[in-house]
Amino acid sequence: MLHSNINLALVGRSEVMHDRDSKRYLWFPGWVALVVVLCAALPARAADRLPAYGADLSQTSVSGLSSGAFMTAQFHAAHSATVVGAGVIAGGPFYCAGSYRSLSYLEAAETICMDPFGPGPDGNKLFAKAEEFARSGRIDPVADLADDRVYLFSGEADDTVTTQVVNQTLAFYQAAGVPAANIKYVKTVDAGHAIVTNNSGDSSCAATKPPFINDCDFVQSHELLRHIYGTLKPPAPHLSGGIVTFDQREFIDSDRSSLSDSGYAYVPKSCAKDRCRVHVAFHGCQQGAAQIGDRYYTTTGYNEIADTNAMIVLYPQVQVSDAIPFNPKGCWDFWGYSSPDRSGPNFYSKQAPQIAAVMGMLERLAQPRP
Repeated sequence: MLHSNINLALVGRSEVMHDRDSKRYLWFPGWVALVVVLCAALPARAADRLPAYGADLSQTSVSGLSSGAFMTAQFHAAHSATVVGAGVIAGGPFYCAGSYRSLSYLEAAETICMDPFGPGPDGNKLFAKAEEFARSGRIDPVADLADDRVYLFSGEADDTVTTQVVNQTLAFYQAAGVPAANIKYVKTVDAGHAIVTNNSGDSSCAATKPPFINDCDFVQSHELLRHIYGTLKPPAPHLSGGIVTFDQREFIDSDRSSLSDSGYAYVPKSCAKDRCRVHVAFHGCQQGAAQIGDRYYTTTGYNEIADTNAMIVLYPQVQVSDAIPFNPKGCWDFWGYSSPDRSGPNFYSKQAPQIAAVMGMLERLAQPRP
């Protein structure tokens, strides 16, 4: 699977060799002293804490592309008592990587959950696994999924995560008892593997290439949020609020999370005093800020519609990791790299490092304003 941005084929790990006897190091004492003095004169500025806004978590929703879509399905099931709706753009069902025990979680993620060479994931069987996990308290009761609203998308030109896989995301939600009227499944757009916009400067609709943001003449974030919440006010032509950059490290309780030091949130001006709901937008592989700058959290349309509809948008961030955990594409974990237990990883559960961290961010946003 070397053709895709979500490609997990971990080929050719580079090894850094340090030859201490090669005498390749040239020392210039004067320059070294100057660098030390300059560094001492510029103390590091600590990243800001995520502020508390008294947000209403009872109206929380999530969405994402690619690995962010898999994370959306996982977070939705894990915290279905909190989440009221989900937008899964080119992603498979909850616990997809656990579809077949004849394959490792990584092998299933690279094949079964993307472009199956044979039978793909089975949404009904994966819902049965969700029921099992709920009984043991690893995720919320699955009954909480039944009244939620779900937006699904599969591009006709997407050969990375194929429609065969997204069909089983639909099957999972159907097995959960989500009514047909609550599900919107779009699969007639000639889109590649990307989140869709109406920005002429973005990639052509059928493309599958970085930054995986394609112009297909409609704004997908607006469409999915309207489906989740119903009638919304038109998006703002000019934003009233701004991006908050915050320190994600305080929410990380694992050395395997692959979470970036910084995350982002869009906060409308009204949310500084009013009680707002929250939408979590998970980027895809190769879409973190370290790779594409602010493109995902400023140009995909979420902020404009959030601005006029009392909504904070949280953009948590995953980074590339070439060591432990091995996450060379900066993907959200849907196969277990964040768990030290390879035989029984917990990437799908409330206890998973990434899911727990994002829930911590939501809980901070919901705390009373100081």
